[in-house]
Amino acid sequence: MTKRHLAITAAFAAIAIALTGCSKSEEAGSTRACIILPDAESSPRWETGDRPALDSALTGAGFETDIQNAQGDTAKYATIAEQMMSKGCGVMILVDHQGAAVQVTEKAKAAGIPVIAYDRPIAGADYYVSFDNETVGALEGQSILDGLAAKGIDPATARVIYGQGDPSDGNAKMFYDGAVAVLSAAGVKPVFEMAGTWDGAKAGTLFEQAYTAVQGKVDAVLAPNDNNAANIITILDKNKKTVPVSGQDASVAGLQNVLLGKQTATVYKPFTLEATAASELAIALLKGEKPTADKTLADGTPYVAVTPVLVGPNEVKDVVAAGDASAAEICTAAVAAACTKYGVA
Repeated sequence: MTKRHLAITAAFAAIAIALTGCSKSEEAGSTRACIILPDAESSPRWETGDRPALDSALTGAGFETDIQNAQGDTAKYATIAEQMMSKGCGVMILVDHQGAAVQVTEKAKAAGIPVIAYDRPIAGADYYVSFDNETVGALEGQSILDGLAAKGIDPATARVIYGQGDPSDGNAKMFYDGAVAVLSAAGVKPVFEMAGTWDGAKAGTLFEQAYTAVQGKVDAVLAPNDNNAANIITILDKNKKTVPVSGQDASVAGLQNVLLGKQTATVYKPFTLEATAASELAIALLKGEKPTADKTLADGTPYVAVTPVLVGPNEVKDVVAAGDASAAEICTAAVAAACTKYGVA
């Protein structure tokens, strides 16, 4: 059994859904799932992964879908939501963008439409489906410790620059807290803390400023995701420096940097598991049932948490084998030798 199969088994074993009762959406008679994605910039997963996975699961169960992308525009997010609700939604699956989903959630619930907060928490949502976000952060922190150990650097004396995601994203704090808990326990103290962002280009600029501020004396970088890491690595490359860098999403660029030894690891979050969990909740609601989950957020929101997996160079082939990345995309000329070395084909 592969690591992915073990992860899938563990993830679904952790999802307990009891189905009882009747929802307001059934009374409205709607069979449409309305889904709003946040953008196409923070991660390629939204359009290439989540959209087709959600659409396939819901339409395969006999329900309609209306899936739109706000393209990073909060005003557009609100407009899309209004248009969707005017046509009728039996359930809404929302990925928040800079708080835009909060007001949408309020309006949806006032109209009797249940809301599933997808990947990012939303105040007032009926359900939250995501990966175990503090575990994601803990794995990122562990990858930094692994990288320092490989270089023979004592964590207590390591000069680590800390980065984090956009503070308007509720997940960013959970990622950061999970990473800091692991790093602090090992004696790591940040030599510089950058402002939070999911904008890769901005992360690169912030890191260049941080690099200058510490006079290039850096032993590792806590990067919140692969997009930020890629831009940080560009600055490191420019300065002919290689240090442990964390990340998440198992993006093509992230997997390439892992294979090349420029990024210690990436946290793999198989979108199919998250999309399946959200779809199962949505289908139950569309059928007039009332699901419950085995975990809750601090505010009491039912929380379906899917287990993430840490991927180093030896595990990249597992991501490809699972169909969540393409060897053709990863193994460009600059990465071909590393692909051969680690059996990526």
